[in-house]
Amino acid sequence: MKGKFITLEGIDGAGKSSHVEWLAGHLRDRGLTVHVTREPGGTDLGERLRELLLNQAMDLETETLLMFAARREHLAVLIEPALARGDWVVCDRFSDATYAYQGGGRGLERNKFLQLEQWVHGHLQPDLTLLFDLPLDVARERIAKAERVLDRFEQERVDFHERVRQAYLERAHAAPGRIRVIDAGKPFDNVRVELEKIAILL
Repeated sequence: MKGKFITLEGIDGAGKSSHVEWLAGHLRDRGLTVHVTREPGGTDLGERLRELLLNQAMDLETETLLMFAARREHLAVLIEPALARGDWVVCDRFSDATYAYQGGGRGLERNKFLQLEQWVHGHLQPDLTLLFDLPLDVARERIAKAERVLDRFEQERVDFHERVRQAYLERAHAAPGRIRVIDAGKPFDNVRVELEKIAILL
């Protein structure tokens, strides 16, 4: 039996990362083998590219190509073999993030994104994507409280993050059967209850 591929998405500050391990644990409790990973990253090469992508300024097309290079390695080394074994994969970000950040946020031409997506994983899309959405002012307030050095995406201006959010919602509208929008502005416990309801159906 082929495994399932679940991704979590959202603007910086949406809180999606705090639910990744919980979701994986819920699935493991059902006896499933679950791999938790992230993008960019997930492999030795991917993590090295992640450091560059999050901290080194670069041309938009260079940035996009490196994102997809890391993704191709991720798919070849971890995601595709795991799914072929019947394992499940829970991933913090995938191509929807590139659509939102490089496309919506930075203005990459849509056809260039679509060509890369088709080339790198035209045969594979997540079985389910949880999109954590919330008002930008709430997200920015959460980021401001973060006790760590912010990466170059988190440091972008408000209008950049608003474009990212709108691109995410556009993507969700185009793929309602795959992308489930979660109101991440609700209290944490309320969000977790909604996730529990979704997880039961997986």
